[in-house]
Amino acid sequence: MTSRDDDAAGAGPTDDSRRLAPVTPLFGASTGSPSSDARVDTAAPDGPSHGTEAVLTAISAHWVGDASPLASEADHPSARGSRAGAAGRPKATGFDDESDGGPEDREAQQRRAENVSLHALSRRGVSSFEMEKLLRSRDLDESVVADEIARLERVGLLDDSELAATLVRSKQERKGLGRGAVTSELRARGIDPSIIDEALSDTDDDEEQERADEWARKRAGSLRGLDRETAERRLNGYLMRRGYRSEVVRRAIEKALPRGGSGRGGVRFE
Repeated sequence: MTSRDDDAAGAGPTDDSRRLAPVTPLFGASTGSPSSDARVDTAAPDGPSHGTEAVLTAISAHWVGDASPLASEADHPSARGSRAGAAGRPKATGFDDESDGGPEDREAQQRRAENVSLHALSRRGVSSFEMEKLLRSRDLDESVVADEIARLERVGLLDDSELAATLVRSKQERKGLGRGAVTSELRARGIDPSIIDEALSDTDDDEEQERADEWARKRAGSLRGLDRETAERRLNGYLMRRGYRSEVVRRAIEKALPRGGSGRGGVRFE
């Protein structure tokens, strides 16, 4: 029995050890003998055997995980980066974004002048002088500016007389300004002097004195504790800056700073 075992041990590996694990065909490829595999491996590069290229392609795609069998050069990361950079850059056209270089025709200038004037009028009252200055600042032809001013005056959107009357009421009643200050503001807005005089012609002297007296009384309350000379000087400067005439200011100061008494809320000076 011992000799039989020794013979078995010296005989080499058994049939079970020589049995190989079954090979599962990949993608329909047929299995061959070891000799056929060797032939595939040693085949010349220029002449692969039938089906070998398809098998290798399928295996490569399987392990790489691409949707297509082979990644194209366009899908390479460097190529994708190039495309992304090109997409972020504006396409060169050879033209700038400002204009085509052609001159603006008269009709286009007229439309632009209308837009500018209507926008300005929607914000506040504008005199003819102010509108003309605005339109000229927009590089419009002189004839276009003149036509637009004439059009606005014709339809009543520019009316210096009405504007002057409105400004006189606003400056006198709401801000308490005298005739001189109102005149200066209307001149600064380019309104003709004749129109200013007409707008101020309805201003009553008694009403202006009453406004000056009221503002003097309000101001006198902040002058308590000052000597009379200082109080008069400050009140005089205050009323003069508001555009009241000197005689109006003098009478208003006498009422607001009476001597020897307080009379009507004024400051008392001994």
